[in-house]
Amino acid sequence: MRLHIFAIATALAVATAPVLAQDKSIVVASTTSTQDSGLFGHILPLFKAKTGINVKVVAQGTGQALDTGRRGDADVLFVHAKAQEEKFVADGFGVKRFDVMYNDFVLIGPKSDPARVKGKDVGLALKAIEAKSAPFVSRGDRSGTHSAELALWKKAGLDPAAGKPAWYREIGQGMGAALNTAAAMSAYVLADRGTWISFKNKGDLQIAVEGGKALFNQYGVMLVNPAKHPHVKTELGQTFVDWMISADGQNAIRSYRIDGQQLFFPNAEQAAMKKAG
Repeated sequence: MRLHIFAIATALAVATAPVLAQDKSIVVASTTSTQDSGLFGHILPLFKAKTGINVKVVAQGTGQALDTGRRGDADVLFVHAKAQEEKFVADGFGVKRFDVMYNDFVLIGPKSDPARVKGKDVGLALKAIEAKSAPFVSRGDRSGTHSAELALWKKAGLDPAAGKPAWYREIGQGMGAALNTAAAMSAYVLADRGTWISFKNKGDLQIAVEGGKALFNQYGVMLVNPAKHPHVKTELGQTFVDWMISADGQNAIRSYRIDGQQLFFPNAEQAAMKKAG
């Protein structure tokens, strides 16, 4: 009888072991730039080796990722629209937001530079594009990059998204698709530097405008609030958040390079020191 009970217990343990192993996983809703740039391909194996946790990435525009978090369809958000992220936390959907890393946006355009924007301030560049009716590709997907683009147009006193002139093309897709479209159209497009560096189909495109405070691009990470969605994997998700802002996570970000170029710059420690000060 004891042998029979032992056999049943053993069988149950074997049957449930894969289920338990599968449970050690989380869903991270993140901006397409972290995926398209190859960053996740670099850091997630390091995270799994350290913690044993599998990460499933849902790559979306930041607005869509925040909506995913509001619905409770992700455990963690890793996005780049700080004002929207802070509102997400203030509204009770996120536990606490942490700065993780930054890079910058760059205005990409054809080498022929029909609007003569190369080297200009980004505001003046956008005015020149509008004045020349030069082709411009907008992601139009409520992503962090799209939000930044709209803010730059607004700061320049322009709003092509409202009038939708023929030269302004919204595609409703991610950064890679926007760059591909710009390459095919010989158009201007705003991109994050990380995706641009990793992008293979550059064709006739080049960086036309870069540098300056207006093009700064901050990324943040936060746990979706289990008080709103009790099924959120709090412990595993918080482990991911803690690792991203730890020395190990920050070094993993720092070490990711393509052709010797660093794509993202960790700044969790600087942000923490700034708050403490």
